[in-house]
Amino acid sequence: MKNQHFKIFILTLFTGLIFSCDTVKRVNEGALLLTENEVFVNDKKDKSETIENLLYQHPNRNTLGVPLRLHLYNTARPNRDSIFEAWLDKKPKRPERLKKMYSQKQVDNLKKSALNFNNWLKEKGEAPVIVNEAKSKKSTNRLEAYYINNGWFNAEAQYEVIKKENKRAEIKYNVQTGTAFIIDSISEIIKSPKVKTLYEQYKSKSLLKTNEQYKTSNFDEERSRISTSLRNSGVYHFNQDYITFEIDTIGTNKKVNVGLTILDRSIRDHDSVIRQPFEVYTIRDVNVITDYSYENRGKPFQDSTSFNGYKFYSYNKMRHSPKAIANAIFIKPGDVFRDRDMISTYRHLKELRTFRYPNIEVTERLDNTITDTILLTPLKRFSLGFSTDVSTSNIQTLGFSLNPSLLMRNLFRGAETLEIAGKGSVGSSKDKNNPNDAFFDIIEYGVDFRLTFPRFFSPFYTKHLIPKYMSPTTNISLTMSSQTNIGLDKQTFGGIFNYNWTPNKTVTNRVDVFNLQYVQNLNVDAYFDVYQNSYASLNEIAQDVNYIAPDENLAIPDGANDFIDYATSNPTPPEFSNSQSATVNSISERKNRLTENNLILSSSWSVIVNERQSLFDEDYYILRFKLEPAGNLLSLGAGLLNLKKDDEGRNKLFNVAYSQFIKSEVEYTKHWDLGKKNVLAFRSFLGIAIPYGNSKSIPFSRSFFAGGPNDNRAWTAYSLGPGSSQTTNEFNEANFKLAFNAEQRFHILEKFYGAAFVDVGNIWNVLDNVTDEGATFTGFKSLEDLAVGSGFGLRYDFSFFVFRFDVGFKTYDPSYGQENRWFKDYNFSNAVYNIGINYPF
Repeated sequence: MKNQHFKIFILTLFTGLIFSCDTVKRVNEGALLLTENEVFVNDKKDKSETIENLLYQHPNRNTLGVPLRLHLYNTARPNRDSIFEAWLDKKPKRPERLKKMYSQKQVDNLKKSALNFNNWLKEKGEAPVIVNEAKSKKSTNRLEAYYINNGWFNAEAQYEVIKKENKRAEIKYNVQTGTAFIIDSISEIIKSPKVKTLYEQYKSKSLLKTNEQYKTSNFDEERSRISTSLRNSGVYHFNQDYITFEIDTIGTNKKVNVGLTILDRSIRDHDSVIRQPFEVYTIRDVNVITDYSYENRGKPFQDSTSFNGYKFYSYNKMRHSPKAIANAIFIKPGDVFRDRDMISTYRHLKELRTFRYPNIEVTERLDNTITDTILLTPLKRFSLGFSTDVSTSNIQTLGFSLNPSLLMRNLFRGAETLEIAGKGSVGSSKDKNNPNDAFFDIIEYGVDFRLTFPRFFSPFYTKHLIPKYMSPTTNISLTMSSQTNIGLDKQTFGGIFNYNWTPNKTVTNRVDVFNLQYVQNLNVDAYFDVYQNSYASLNEIAQDVNYIAPDENLAIPDGANDFIDYATSNPTPPEFSNSQSATVNSISERKNRLTENNLILSSSWSVIVNERQSLFDEDYYILRFKLEPAGNLLSLGAGLLNLKKDDEGRNKLFNVAYSQFIKSEVEYTKHWDLGKKNVLAFRSFLGIAIPYGNSKSIPFSRSFFAGGPNDNRAWTAYSLGPGSSQTTNEFNEANFKLAFNAEQRFHILEKFYGAAFVDVGNIWNVLDNVTDEGATFTGFKSLEDLAVGSGFGLRYDFSFFVFRFDVGFKTYDPSYGQENRWFKDYNFSNAVYNIGINYPF
């Protein structure tokens, strides 16, 4: 009770300090603190962010209704240096006494520290915003201009300063728009015959429509559209300055008559300017210099060749395949000049990762043709990388890792790249199995190979299906890794052969033709050392049925394994209850599944539709879909390979029963920009993996889990589910998952942002060998086992990444009985504290 009273006292004191601060403390006499802006448009209040951004003055920013930064600024002293000197001189003996206790340098440092802290308060605070009528007048001008540019040509704006008590004031803006003007007619005057012909082809897509409201932005966009269309049709010398609009509103009764004029080309001839009709230019030649450098400029070429109409030159022996370079060039001899071909050429040549950003020199000829010379400067063939990392986790006290890498460019002269990345790490485990082990008893090492072809590597002709503008690539990767004193000490081998292409700027496709993963557990005897909760349950049952004495424990691994064999024998020993027998069977099944080696050979197709325009876009959606069948190829070849079967009738390859399943995932993310740096984010996820044929369950690496900083944040990773089961497993996983997340993100101050979120979801077993009703999805009734977590978070934007801290509370916990699920553990002691980098979705 005393502790509670103390917290109330501290809260009351803090609140009192905030509200006792005088917000007009630094407002001079005769000045007024701006507390609010109100904008009324045709007598109706407008709070939209667009309108507010037009105003030149805004009140001091508030956090939860309190101007904290203003209070911080007011805390600073206006003349801190003179105040410090006055404090020193207040008592005649004080300066001498301080000099005796400290040196003169220390006294000067004391003064400097006081000044620095005072300046920090001013810098991090916010000076009071004083009503400035000159800025208010500029705001009315900007409001009028905004409405005039949107068709209200007779718009008028006024402002009024409303004085309040204690040197405060509000500003009220009133806008009367009048009637909007409508486009009545559009006429064209186009001087150049070829431009006129081309314009008629694009006229139907005009952004200017009769009987629609006038908007200046539409005219700007139409000017850009016409210019882009003409430059993509061979009119090389054209730009937006040749397009003018004449607006006629005289005697038209709120109608606008638009006159479009496209002038002839202007050519400067000495001191005069002459006008000539525009001409359409074609590409005559495309020359490519494959090893350009400024030092070589002007030297004779030592090597040259041609391919598909392109001419290739090199100052030294040509090291790059002309075919590979030509596949990245969209400017073609004989075609008309097009800006988009130039842009595509720049982008695709850069994507080869073999050259620096290219340069294209354009030479104009008298016969209305163009010669393009593409200057390519090769990057170094070999690039070395090296990184280190120091870490700590729930399994190691301290860990160090080294990650060297090597990038090899133009491996086979076709702009291929080979990346070799190694990883080696050592760490000290928190729970040492052997006290005699060295301090660094955790060892992990591995190597990754990734070979990338800037085209489809295939025996079949695919250009008619996937043309080069879709940026097709082929990736072949191999990975090998080994672990010691981590879990069951796994050795992993993997290989992937996939194709990637982007049909347009929003869609990305990937097809894994082969995805091979082989996992070998080297230390299965350590299972019950790793999964101690399972061991504790097994040991308790062994004591309850008098298999061992109450003060004894099952030996690991033999004692535990022998007890499982005894408990699962047929018939079941009579001393076991049904629940005890079911628990042991569940532990046995899980142990067998997690300790067996895995062989997965799968294919997959995934597509991502990303409507995000840029990193600053906060109004978009992302759709992800993936379909992965596994084991079918091995199943078809089982007879031809004469594969042996295990005791369960499963086909085995290399003495491992391969996995067979089909897995699918769908994820949809949507962001709504609510203005004023407020964003509403939503995500939904559905995933299911169904075993069949050679498998009765899904491998751990392909299963789903729930919880964690990017999922349901009220539970730690792997701790939620399956379903309503009250499992004590360290890692809970299943083959069916539903998840829904909603998060309101809002700006607090400067680079600090806040969030309030609700996470809903769970995992279940379905169509596999798990029989626990609480863990199994049986239909719509199982949806009542969806766990609900809610909470709040704080973010700090470092520009290149966002640091995130979230607190999640268990709002609805399906592991409890129906009557105790809501708010059972809704408190800070049972909350989960998450730290993450960047937003969860």
